Amino acid sequence: MKQYFSFQWHITDECDQRCKHCYIFSGNVCKEPDSMNWEQMQKAFYNCLDFCEMYERLPYFYITGGDPILHQDFWRLLEMLHGHNIPFTILGNPYHLNDQTCKMLKFYGCEKYQLSLDGLRETHDWFRKPGSYDCTLSKIGCINRAGIRSVIMTTVSKTNRMEVPGIIDAVVEAGANVFAFSRYVPSGGDLDASMSPLEYRELLAICDKKFRQYEAAGCDTYFCKKDHLWTLYEYETGAFKIPESAEEGVIYGGCNCGNCHITILPTGDVYACRRVANSKVGNIFTDRLANVWVCEMERYRDYGKFKKCGKCEIAAWCRGCPAVAKGTNGDFYEADPQCWKEIEL
Repeated sequence: MKQYFSFQWHITDECDQRCKHCYIFSGNVCKEPDSMNWEQMQKAFYNCLDFCEMYERLPYFYITGGDPILHQDFWRLLEMLHGHNIPFTILGNPYHLNDQTCKMLKFYGCEKYQLSLDGLRETHDWFRKPGSYDCTLSKIGCINRAGIRSVIMTTVSKTNRMEVPGIIDAVVEAGANVFAFSRYVPSGGDLDASMSPLEYRELLAICDKKFRQYEAAGCDTYFCKKDHLWTLYEYETGAFKIPESAEEGVIYGGCNCGNCHITILPTGDVYACRRVANSKVGNIFTDRLANVWVCEMERYRDYGKFKKCGKCEIAAWCRGCPAVAKGTNGDFYEADPQCWKEIEL
């Protein structure tokens, strides 16, 4: 089977919220929202299809924003995806969801709808806006009833670290199909994200225990261990072992940047990863993605440059999060600041 290639496509910056950890408005809360017009959206779409044909990949779109449903041509875009039989996931807000809207999303081919919970009620509403916590949990049912998989994602920082176990309980009770978390990437704001490596490892241990308890009880929620430092944790606990068949120089897992993912912004700018600051590699309106992939993207897959990971035996499966490393230390290939493994550099 051909390998899927994922396009995280931000069609608009328009949003009902101004989250404290948002990349879009980081450093400029008064920024005018950008949006693609319909002609630009078509150009971007067919550029992506050309890329996939060139490299024999199957396209998968993560349609997001802002809140993509606010775009005037949102449903027109879904109709185009449906016409090409291309699967997609929506990353958005809960405010405009109801049973009828979710049925329409399902009709056009939406496989998953991702919402965010960044703390328990008081903390989450501080991050996003009052009422957001209860609204988010209440819309999980709408998504599920339509036959779309409901996904809850948490952005973890020092601010909300110890609330993650409570979030897990809340999403399980609400019936979410998938739960995952990733770390906040410093982007010039005032949010305190300075977890120590051992603090973060402690969180993984607590969550692992809770995941196991729910799984043993027959819980239907799938706990996605998205953060690549889970690989290090499971390597230490014995849950992950280096396969005997592993070949030297082959990348088997870890960060998808430079491998099977790019981000497209409403301005048309193409980023290696939305979480990696200043990672623009081209513009989808003026550049052929197929050319960008083998030229400008090359600097994000020079695996020999990883300063700490390059000396680690599980580098081919982990490498931490280069976006967090770049946001913290200014270098994509620097050590992940929450990696607790001791390696002689």
